[in-house]
Amino acid sequence: MAGGGNAIRGSRVGAGPMGESERGEAAPRVWVSYWCSNGHEVRPSFAKEPDIVVPEVWDCPRCGFPAGQDRDNPPQPPKNEPYKTHLAYVKERRSEEDGAALLEEALDALRQRRGES
Repeated sequence: MAGGGNAIRGSRVGAGPMGESERGEAAPRVWVSYWCSNGHEVRPSFAKEPDIVVPEVWDCPRCGFPAGQDRDNPPQPPKNEPYKTHLAYVKERRSEEDGAALLEEALDALRQRRGES
């Protein structure tokens, strides 16, 4: 079809002259301030109802650190441990002497399978 004539061109679902009367009234809201250790403030809103529990901690959308309601004492960011290799975990469980003994035992078994002395 040439030339268009599409009546809904440029519109989307939910677009149009809809107001409070068609959507219903918004629930009363309460805004709560949270601060992270970088000093960022985030103010999410919550429904103002008796059964709604406002969380103690909220994630900061700017840095991802946890944010609390006490501006002077924000929660500390979690300590990230560096990546450990499998060998690092093994060394935590075994001493150098144990490791040397296990290596020697494995080499002896390998030599016997190969017919070496």
